Amino acid sequence: MLLFKYTADWITHFESIKTKIKNAIGTNTYIIEHVASTSVPLLDAKPIIDIDIVYKTHDDFTIIKSGLEKIGYYHHGNQGIEDRDVFKRSKSSDDPILDTIQHHLYVCPLHSKALERHILTRDYLRKNQWARLQYQKMKYEMAERANQGRKVYQVLKEENINGFLDSIILNEGSI
Repeated sequence: MLLFKYTADWITHFESIKTKIKNAIGTNTYIIEHVASTSVPLLDAKPIIDIDIVYKTHDDFTIIKSGLEKIGYYHHGNQGIEDRDVFKRSKSSDDPILDTIQHHLYVCPLHSKALERHILTRDYLRKNQWARLQYQKMKYEMAERANQGRKVYQVLKEENINGFLDSIILNEGSI
């Protein structure tokens, strides 16, 4: 099954990962945000925690990158999305939290459009039940059309749901 019923465990999982990351990169002025579907109470989702680490200067990025590498992440570029760097787990790492809780880790400058999209969408879905329910319905429809296949689901979601998310962003403005 691709989508799972909402569970408060997702918040606990985020907090566990966040603690590990904070210990590695230091507290400084970095913000660590829980984003995407698992961050929205009562929204069913793929059980993958999405995390954005937000920084202000290029020097901050260097410090964050170094700290993440020390705990078993490697930099995987921006995967085609400007101002959003992807970090993945190294196969040689072994951490009981970071290697057992599925998550996506992104590092974004404060001015990142990808970050803005994550935050605006998350906050809107948290505040508007009708939007959360509509988004959830669309996700289940895409999962069914994809025959529960993750890659096909992702393509269908991008083709069919991004317009809905874009309308949320237009309604909310910018951060």
